[in-house]
Parts: sequence; C-alpha cells; structure tokens
Amino acid sequence: MALHIDVISDVICPWCYIGKRRLEKAVATLDRQREVRVRWLPFQLNPTMAKDGISCRDYRIKKFGSWKRSQELDAKVVAVGEEEGIHFAFDRIERTPNTLDPHRLIWLADKQGVQDAVVEALFRAYFTEGQDISNRQALIDVVAEAGLDRHQAEAVLESDDGQEAIKEAGEQARRFRVGGVPFFIIDDKITMSGAPPPESFLEAFRQAVGGDFHQMT
Repeated sequence: MALHIDVISDVICPWCYIGKRRLEKAVATLDRQREVRVRWLPFQLNPTMAKDGISCRDYRIKKFGSWKRSQELDAKVVAVGEEEGIHFAFDRIERTPNTLDPHRLIWLADKQGVQDAVVEALFRAYFTEGQDISNRQALIDVVAEAGLDRHQAEAVLESDDGQEAIKEAGEQARRFRVGGVPFFIIDDKITMSGAPPPESFLEAFRQAVGGDFHQMT
C-alpha cells in the first residue's frame, strides 16, 4: 500500500527546503517495497506581491523591522541548513519574487512526473544561487534543466493554466487550517507543521499505516 504525502509549501520558504530534506531522510529509511508518493501543493506567502517581485532588503526590513534582525534570523537558518546539507546564500538574493508562476510550473511538473526535481531545482536556484525566479526566462531555464518540457512551460505561463489548481490547493489549506508552511498531510489524516526531524515523520508514518510499517534494517 502506497504512503501518500501532500506537502503544502512555498518556494521562497527556507524551512520548506529544510523540511524537504528531513522528509527525504525519513523516507530513505523505509522498506524499499513501500511506495511513497509525495505531492507538492502551492501556498503563497505573499499573494499580493508585485508580479516582478520587490527588493529583498526592502521586503525583509518591512517584515522583520530591521536589516540587522533579518540577518540574525538568516544566520540561524544557515546553521540549520548546513546540518541538512543545504548551503543557504541569503546574501546572493536580491529580489523577493511573486511565486504564482513557479507554483503553476510545479503543477505542470506533477503532470509530467518530474515534480520533485522541479521543486528541488527552484529551491536551489533561489536559496543557493540567488536567482530571480520572478524573471520568466530565468524561471523557465531552471525548470527546463530539471526536466520540465520547455515549450509546455512557456505555454502554461502564456495562459491561465494551473491557476484553478492553485485555488483548489488554497481551499485544501483552509480545510486543514494551515497557518504557515511547510505543512505535511500524510494519507489525508495525519498532519504536521514546520520542519520536524526525521524521527517525527517516521512516527507519523506509523500512525498512518498502522501495523503495516517496516524500516530497512
């Protein structure tokens, strides 16, 4: 029996990236016969953000009260990220993007069977390479390199495709009373918020599948 995991996240959320790594560690310990299906669902931390994004410095000063406070918080995330093999480079990020288009391409990637690779590429492009993923050409380059069909990606961004799916995901988030991300829904019955350690994911898996649970020895 497959284990289904929905992850509600935003590609500009550093804890979503950390949560991805910790989830992967938990899944890697499962019996190889256990099929695990992970689906990434959209959540916009800044749904009213300008389409082209804004200065990251201006955004974070407004959000955290000062640039110094922002840097202090970033330093803590960098330290946690290093423990998970993620090299956050906040100093390279110049703009905070609108994430509607990235989410639409993540939706397309699910249909093409390359969703995890596209999500990983977007996290890496933004957090470690400092790419402006609100720039359409840069965005398409990132997802195409991760395996998404470039022409289909361009067609989606020239249309309204994926917007309905984002609305539906928003309704699901409200149903589960999601107040922040990452948020994990395991087999549509066990929920977890934040970026818990692998052990917490494993306990949630046990609760979801009952006695039919085995780890690799």
